[in-house]
Amino acid sequence: MAGFERQARVADRIRVILSERLQKGLRDPRLGFVTITDVRVTGDLQNASVFYTVYGTDEERAGTAAALRAATGLLRSEVGRQLNTRLTPTLEFIPDALPEEASHLTELLREAQERDAQVAGLAQGAAYAGDEDPYRHDDEDD
Repeated sequence: MAGFERQARVADRIRVILSERLQKGLRDPRLGFVTITDVRVTGDLQNASVFYTVYGTDEERAGTAAALRAATGLLRSEVGRQLNTRLTPTLEFIPDALPEEASHLTELLREAQERDAQVAGLAQGAAYAGDEDPYRHDDEDD
């Protein structure tokens, strides 16, 4: 088993190798504007999960996923050539859901802000139903 430091170093090195290779291009017209966001390597350095995002439409995302699946062998051999480890990890490309989650959270925050503004508008002209301070205090007489 590799230590956590080595595991992190190998994952970072794989991310750099793949990013550089994708920047050079793969000669696949389906490949869109792809960004490698994270790489996670198992403790035994046998498998690497590569997270990526694609800028574009759903069709471009699907095309990029197909292009990466088709080029997995080429990319793995490139990683093996530059990584200099005894075994080359298998690569699994996983679309990163972070941008979609971030846009969903942004939408939820916008909706909450609108509701807060509605509540503030309703409270602006409101009056208390009873006394302003309905609680009994010790310093008051009965």
